[in-house]
Amino acid sequence: MNPVLLDLDFIQIRWYSVLILIACFIVLFLSQNEAQRFGVQREFIFNILFWALIMGVIGARLYYVLFNLETYSKNPIEILKVWNGGLAIHGGLIFALLTIVFYCKKYKVRIVRLLDFLVVPLLLGQAIGRWGNFFNQEAHGVVTSVNHLKTLMIPDFIIEGMTIDGVVYTPTFLYESIVCLIAFIVLLFIRRGKYTKVGTMTASYLMIYGILRFFIETSRTDALMIGGFRVAQIVSVIMVIFGLGMIMLISKKGKFEDRYNDPENSLNIRY
Repeated sequence: MNPVLLDLDFIQIRWYSVLILIACFIVLFLSQNEAQRFGVQREFIFNILFWALIMGVIGARLYYVLFNLETYSKNPIEILKVWNGGLAIHGGLIFALLTIVFYCKKYKVRIVRLLDFLVVPLLLGQAIGRWGNFFNQEAHGVVTSVNHLKTLMIPDFIIEGMTIDGVVYTPTFLYESIVCLIAFIVLLFIRRGKYTKVGTMTASYLMIYGILRFFIETSRTDALMIGGFRVAQIVSVIMVIFGLGMIMLISKKGKFEDRYNDPENSLNIRY
């Protein structure tokens, strides 16, 4: 499996970087379109996602490096080589969220309302971005067999890509990508519901991705660890708890109260 899409001698363009960029553009485009339905200017969404992306990449890298200090301390220059992989999604989400919260506070925007516009496209972006891990032959699961993967109707090119040094690994990146794509489609329909409340999309994202990542992590061979525990599973549990808490609060609202698709329920942005 060649991780390099294009080699120009003076620079290499890698599949990982290209797929991450494609995912980012799709998240931006879909978020702008959805927010625009409620009178939010596209420039506002662009600006907030621009900074969230920058801080998210920094956070994703720092998070990954933090739990691999022993490796990177021997060769610090490797920290800058993000195109080789090594971005932890949870670190990216945390830093991006902090950036969004700061931005919303600055412009007096309702945070959860804005997050509802972003999290649904984010699932599609994650589904695409995981294929970058495939080309880097990372984020895979435990050792398996060709016959087992064939019984699951896994395409041959994926089996070949997950065969590293003669050993076949479980394509957990594929499972996560598929579930994220399905969740994206499901939430698109739920988002159009007449009585869907503000916050439902954010809560759903937290629970769906939290549960998904918790179980995916049980098979990952490159899991980040702390005190014998898988860090991603700890964060995933926290995500699910927050999501459930939000759903409980949302369920207490009246049938016609704080509806997501209420045209009057905008962000009140004049920017």
